[in-house]
Amino acid sequence: MKTKMHVCKGDKVRLDRIATSYGPEERPDESEIKNKKKKLNRKLEHLQEKLFASRSRAVLFVFQGMDCSGKDGTINHVFSEVNPQGVLTHSFKAPTDEELNHDYLWRAHRHVPELGYIGAFNRSYYEDVLITRVHGTIEDGKARKRFGQINDFEKMLTENGVTVVKIFLHISKKFQLDKLTARIENPHKNWKFDPSDLAERKHWDKYQACYEDVLTECASEKLPWHVVPADDRSMRDLAVLQIAVDTLEKLDLSFPPPVPELQNLLPQLHEERESEAGRRG
Repeated sequence: MKTKMHVCKGDKVRLDRIATSYGPEERPDESEIKNKKKKLNRKLEHLQEKLFASRSRAVLFVFQGMDCSGKDGTINHVFSEVNPQGVLTHSFKAPTDEELNHDYLWRAHRHVPELGYIGAFNRSYYEDVLITRVHGTIEDGKARKRFGQINDFEKMLTENGVTVVKIFLHISKKFQLDKLTARIENPHKNWKFDPSDLAERKHWDKYQACYEDVLTECASEKLPWHVVPADDRSMRDLAVLQIAVDTLEKLDLSFPPPVPELQNLLPQLHEERESEAGRRG
């Protein structure tokens, strides 16, 4: 089985044919993973500073995955080393009454990051063609119509300076079972357990089928899906870090040009520094 892939237009996705973890020959040892993460974190920190300073682009990371796939953890680990003021995160829960009174894309659009910022969605507008289909609140025909609307929405964002990066965290059914069990067995993790997770688990196969449709129908050469094996947390974070760095590097960002007029302020600042040093002396 393949361990990771980019899903582009025309690719037919079968999740049971994509591995959820890395083989021994693909996985570095923990010390190498740690070193690679450090290097990527430094690169991402520098690139995010350029993004913020230039205010010419925005980047939106859309994270999707089954319950227990680690969306929160991934966002936390990948963006923990960058300036938190430049990263906007939003977690999508069940729609509020206000959100239900608007079109289904409204609640997502209002949280799209402004130019200069990185945005991270924990779940997204894709829930409106996933959980809605699984539970039959919309018909398949309506969901497939929304595929086209979502593609148009992402195309519009792209044409207006927002780079959309779509990441599916791919876990196995056994991995999910292990995580749910651990949340019950470990008293310190009881707070993470939500009984609804067990109810949703019963629909595993339906979710997989709906995700396959989303990955197949809502991918293009410019807006592919990144399918990341997520049973291995260390490798998951490393893979997403690499995707983040690659994405920002491709934007060819640069700092704004120097402002020559500011040089005129230096004599005043030097004089103040000398005066302050004299008082301390």
